[in-house]
Amino acid sequence: MTDEQNEGASGKRRRRKPTGTRRSKKRTARRKTGAPKRMGRLFMILVLIGLTTCAGTFLFFPHTWQGIGMLLPDAEPQKPANRLHDMREPEAAERIARILFVRRAVEARIDSADYVPISRISPDLQRAVVAVEDRRFYEHIGFDMTGMARATLVNIQHGRIEEGASTITQQLVKNLFLENDRSFTRKAEEILLALDIEIAYTKPEILEMYLNVVYYGAGYYGVGAASEGYYGKEPAMLDLPEASMLAGIPNAPSELSPFVDFIAAKKRQAVVLDAMEAQNYIDRRTAEDAKIQPLILRPKQNF
Repeated sequence: MTDEQNEGASGKRRRRKPTGTRRSKKRTARRKTGAPKRMGRLFMILVLIGLTTCAGTFLFFPHTWQGIGMLLPDAEPQKPANRLHDMREPEAAERIARILFVRRAVEARIDSADYVPISRISPDLQRAVVAVEDRRFYEHIGFDMTGMARATLVNIQHGRIEEGASTITQQLVKNLFLENDRSFTRKAEEILLALDIEIAYTKPEILEMYLNVVYYGAGYYGVGAASEGYYGKEPAMLDLPEASMLAGIPNAPSELSPFVDFIAAKKRQAVVLDAMEAQNYIDRRTAEDAKIQPLILRPKQNF
């Protein structure tokens, strides 16, 4: 290669260097200006996620809705569903409001005139009801998947309905709000309301409301009327034999009322006492003694 060719090639190489340097500088400049933009976009995304999370928590956190519900005017007082002979179908808006503002809906259907607080209800009756109606009451969140599975197996074994799966909370919902149909919509509403009540109330409050709403046969709604009607006593004064018989009645009040069939009521009382023993509320000797103790019923009152 001649000297002139070498000088030409060398000149070309020298001319390319500035071009590469300029490109490198441009890339560096773009990176410097692009980094803040990317950081800004990331920051905006994080802010939007945070705002969405806060809004969702506010809108869907149950206590928020219950607080809003308490600020609304009191709902019109209504009788519990178990006292209505002809129930109207609630509108969709009413169903939604009932779920969102469950405390407001519950208080509209609780009769405060004959209401007995849990502190004035015999502990024996409280334990008897939990033992026979909902043994996992203090553990579940409104519905009991374990209980549902167990009831299904028992009913398959017997070939008929021997054991129910409704919790005390679900029974409270049915007694307050729902008809006795077995549609999927009704069951879904029952579970939603049960979950709502478990969030809005404590377990003692739920048990207290159940005892004050449920039907005990012979025209007695609520533990106050039933205790006075059957035994002429206040609920706090009930002993174990009386409490265990009373706890067994709501399972089938038209059949298990001692005024209707005393023998059937005594058999059901034995079931309750056995359940209390199985749950370690009482020992075997106490259960057997309660089964044979005489019960003095008040003469039936005509309504």
